[in-house]
Amino acid sequence: MCRVCERRWLPALIVSAALIAESLAVYSQTPNLAGSAVILPKPAVTEPQFQPSPEQVGDAMMGHQRYQAAIEAYKQAPRDSASAWNKMGVAYQLMFNTYDAERCYQAALKLQPANPIVLNNLGSIYVTFKQYSSAERMFKKALKLDPHSALFHKNMGTALLAEHKYKKGWEAYQAALAIDPKIFEQHTSVRVDNPASAQDRGAMNFYMAKGCVRAGMNDRAIEYLRMALNEGFTSPKKIIADSEFAALRDVPAFQQLLAAQGSQ
Repeated sequence: MCRVCERRWLPALIVSAALIAESLAVYSQTPNLAGSAVILPKPAVTEPQFQPSPEQVGDAMMGHQRYQAAIEAYKQAPRDSASAWNKMGVAYQLMFNTYDAERCYQAALKLQPANPIVLNNLGSIYVTFKQYSSAERMFKKALKLDPHSALFHKNMGTALLAEHKYKKGWEAYQAALAIDPKIFEQHTSVRVDNPASAQDRGAMNFYMAKGCVRAGMNDRAIEYLRMALNEGFTSPKKIIADSEFAALRDVPAFQQLLAAQGSQ
């Protein structure tokens, strides 16, 4: 290049080099040997993979109703976990293995004697065994710890009705309905099933009808009365004489129910 051309282009080359160096410095914080910055690839960051605990695996299996798989997972949990023992008991109970369910609940209760959920669950097992006094004792302990649980009151009521303690059972049902009017429609927790004998089921349905009338659920009340009549616990004459059912007397479905039973 001639000296004239060299003198002409040299300032432009210097300016271009300065702009390039400035641009590189914007994109990287790593200086090169010339004092400018260069773009270097960032090292790949490996995210640690989530490893669920045995109890979490068991919970997932329970959600899919794979109870035996859930039990196997809970068995791998720490032996001092009352939560895992209780959940294992629920899985056994849902498989109708009440003896292993009781064993698990007892293990959980030994670790946490003041756990109201475990006490309730153990009480439900005693109802299955028809050990009603033991069940009542468990429900009382659970309610002392958590008096605002509609489920515990409901389970207590069913146990009392099974013992033919109808007044106390009705009071327990009233307490349950006052807390949650839909408690008898829910199945999300361990609950006590309806009493085994027709007489006890009739009693439960009769008192449930009273509760529904008080709550203004007349259609539900009539259905419970229909079941109570079919199970032989009450009669149309007794229903008519009961002042608590006075609100139903002008309801056509109630009149049809009594007419079907041979009563006007």
